[in-house]
Amino acid sequence: MGNAVEPIGRMTPYGPEHLAVLGITVVVAIALVLLGRRIRGTEHEERVLRTLGWVMLGATVGWTIWGMLPGNWNIDQSLPFHYSDALRLITAIALLTRAGWAIAICYYWGLTLNLQSLITPDLNYFDYPVLEFVMYWFLHVVAFVVPIMFIWGLGYRPTWRGYGITYLATVVWAGIALVVNAITGANYGYLSRGPEGASILDILGPWPIYIFWEGVIIAVVWALMTWPWQTAGRRRYPIVDKFGTMRRKPMSRGDTLSTDVTLSAQSAATKRAQSR
Repeated sequence: MGNAVEPIGRMTPYGPEHLAVLGITVVVAIALVLLGRRIRGTEHEERVLRTLGWVMLGATVGWTIWGMLPGNWNIDQSLPFHYSDALRLITAIALLTRAGWAIAICYYWGLTLNLQSLITPDLNYFDYPVLEFVMYWFLHVVAFVVPIMFIWGLGYRPTWRGYGITYLATVVWAGIALVVNAITGANYGYLSRGPEGASILDILGPWPIYIFWEGVIIAVVWALMTWPWQTAGRRRYPIVDKFGTMRRKPMSRGDTLSTDVTLSAQSAATKRAQSR
């Protein structure tokens, strides 16, 4: 199917560019939580989420096609079989549809598996360093901040069923990636060998031992990410999908009053503008 291509450069972890992006990520995450709380229950919620979803879907599809063009083809990078590749598409689906299963996978994958790409990025440059830098960070940062907005901004809460479905999806995707790796000699999902640079996997032992410990660790960490949302009061929140993967916290009276005030102010401003 093609040979691996040697990179022409590599981003230095924790250099100025990396630290700047991490700082921007924190700011964007906080801003989206505040935005989510402001637009929740208003006519703007649907519009904002769908706009973000179409942007993410367009960037995901466009970047995948770009990587498959003859001049950019690289067997180790171009096929969409990394977990991050699947996560980008699922993030777009979550934004466009608010499907519970998609939000659940975004939550668990986006805040753990994807986090490795933020903390210990494996970013090699092949042809267009600026473009490759921008797209790498845009796609990974969006996949990280969107679940934060869903959970802490828009009031979605994962369930144990969402935990189980996400873990099953993780195992299935690993099986697919292993088959692709066996056929192509690539290393999608880092399931056939560790990343070339330093990564969190280095402390888990050599391949394939680190795969076993990854499975154990994510099972425990995801359980801890689910447990806080399972108190008696929170279990009474309504289920939002037929699979039972997500609940959503009802808006409090204060939230409702705030929304009413916001809508009233917007309506008054619109009437003033129309009268001019």
